[in-house]
Amino acid sequence: MESKLWVSLIVVSAITTSALGEFGGPLVKGFYKESCPLAEEIVKHNVEVAVLKDPRMAASLLRLQFHDCFVLGCDASVLLDTHGDILSEKQATPNVNSLRGFEVIDYIKYLLEEACPLTVSCSDIITMAARDSVFLRGGPWWEVYLGRRDSLKASFAGANQYIPAPNTSLEGLIINFKQQGLDIQDLIALSGAHTIGKARCVSFKQRIVQPNMLQTFYVDEFKRHSTFRRILRSQCKDSSRDNELSPLDIQTPAYFDNHYYINLLKGRGLLISDNVLVSEDHEGEVFKKVWEYAVDQDLFFVDFVESMLKMGNINVLTGIEGEIRENCRFINI
Repeated sequence: MESKLWVSLIVVSAITTSALGEFGGPLVKGFYKESCPLAEEIVKHNVEVAVLKDPRMAASLLRLQFHDCFVLGCDASVLLDTHGDILSEKQATPNVNSLRGFEVIDYIKYLLEEACPLTVSCSDIITMAARDSVFLRGGPWWEVYLGRRDSLKASFAGANQYIPAPNTSLEGLIINFKQQGLDIQDLIALSGAHTIGKARCVSFKQRIVQPNMLQTFYVDEFKRHSTFRRILRSQCKDSSRDNELSPLDIQTPAYFDNHYYINLLKGRGLLISDNVLVSEDHEGEVFKKVWEYAVDQDLFFVDFVESMLKMGNINVLTGIEGEIRENCRFINI
């Protein structure tokens, strides 16, 4: 607990000056302290209930924030259903039959509307739910900056363009993150979100069949990498099992820790886009940071929190921009 408190205190002090909305009013701590005092508690309690019922939901809610912020910004556009002129991002290739957690957000929004009508934005609910999900799985806790408003549109095309595919190269990932104002350290730290959750066979099938390239930093004397691929191949024998799930972190799949990076050093990253952090880093900068996180979990937690706060500030709507949706699935009439 002391380690988690230390993480939050260091990061909060470091990030205070950077949590300003691009278009105006700042995001602040305790934004709903007066207008909806129980907002964060309502979110926390219901995320906890959802994760107890379905432990995988923690990773799903965390992933929801990534997929929201990388398209248009952190504005809850990912929650909009297809309606009228809006073509939902949920139907885009990276999201369809994959992105989860919408019903959890819906229920939390329902409770918040009962307590504080038209006050708490859907985009802030996503942000709080992601933070609480990490903490419930043993990760760090941090104080989130709030005050976002919800978008009036979605971007189906943007979801297809800006959300990285599971076979993206390291160069592609760096370019993708740079487009969002995130740097290489953010890429490495945020990739650590794959310490929890699962992926479908269709997402890593290419990893199974590709030649045994240099995926580790050492000679695979005991054939650990080959054995890992055989395990994956047995789970995903043919296209009929494309929707079968495998943990992103084979060592500690239920805990938010630094084993993701330890796995990468052993060639046991599940996705190609995981393994490229060590296999395609010709300069050594990325590998050095992966190694640091593998041996120092506290360092990973500090950097992860900082990058989450940074990501949570991408193109936010504040002030009179956008709206506070009554229903997260539809813009207000």
